[in-house]
Amino acid sequence: MPIALLPDRAVVAVTGEEAQAFLQGILTCNVESLPEGEARLGALLTPQGKVQFDFLVSRMPGGFRLEGAAARAADLVKRLGLYRLRARVAIAAEPDLAVAAAWAGSETAASVERLADGRLADLGARLYAAQGAFSADATEDAYHAHRIRLGVPEGGRDFAFGDAFPHEALMDQLGGVDFRKGCYVGQEVVSRMQHRGTARTRIVPAHYPEGEAAAPFSEVTAGQKSLGTTGSAAGGRGLAMLRLDRLADALAAGETLRADGRALAVEKPAFATFAWPAAADATAV
Repeated sequence: MPIALLPDRAVVAVTGEEAQAFLQGILTCNVESLPEGEARLGALLTPQGKVQFDFLVSRMPGGFRLEGAAARAADLVKRLGLYRLRARVAIAAEPDLAVAAAWAGSETAASVERLADGRLADLGARLYAAQGAFSADATEDAYHAHRIRLGVPEGGRDFAFGDAFPHEALMDQLGGVDFRKGCYVGQEVVSRMQHRGTARTRIVPAHYPEGEAAAPFSEVTAGQKSLGTTGSAAGGRGLAMLRLDRLADALAAGETLRADGRALAVEKPAFATFAWPAAADATAV
């Protein structure tokens, strides 16, 4: 029943009487329907529809928390401020709040706020409390190994910020995009991809039969063709962002996928509903 402290994650608070309307108008997810006790995947996009920031959104007294990459918290505060205009909201980082992940039924103290991870039930829960309040019995690396095994990507580790569409980062598969709500930044591009079915690139789980994984953001090739790039990895498993049409061609031709000189096999995430090359099933391990 592990609990892992996540020092690479930080929280930005958006509070005030117009906080909900403000976030509803710029984020990919639906904050109006967000229940208490859930941390929901969401993103702030560029006007061109690329993921600029990804985070988990949850309710707090008087507003919302956005939990994302700690190294980008200050940039997120600044970017949100550019959209604030005359909205009656306050935007600030919460450096005194620590973030942890718990999975496999871990118990937590009553003083710790526990939220269900809305991306995938098997991910477990997010925990928020004052710095020093957690009693962790697992490492940050153990959490990421757990996330990778489930096939759940994370910005900065599995795709570059400003370079991937929400579909490519599986946000449409993990509850991070609401296609029925009103406009938000980048909405037209994302909606077009959804309705035209033009998302050809996806992040998928990868297995390295020889044990050692390729370094993050290594090129994945088959023969002389580039299929995409690798993401994070742990214990001989990893994630990779691939063009599925090129993957289908490579597998139909009997070509081996390689990254950084290492062979790899790929599979469809268990939770995914997008179309998958039939030939790839035979390569999954």
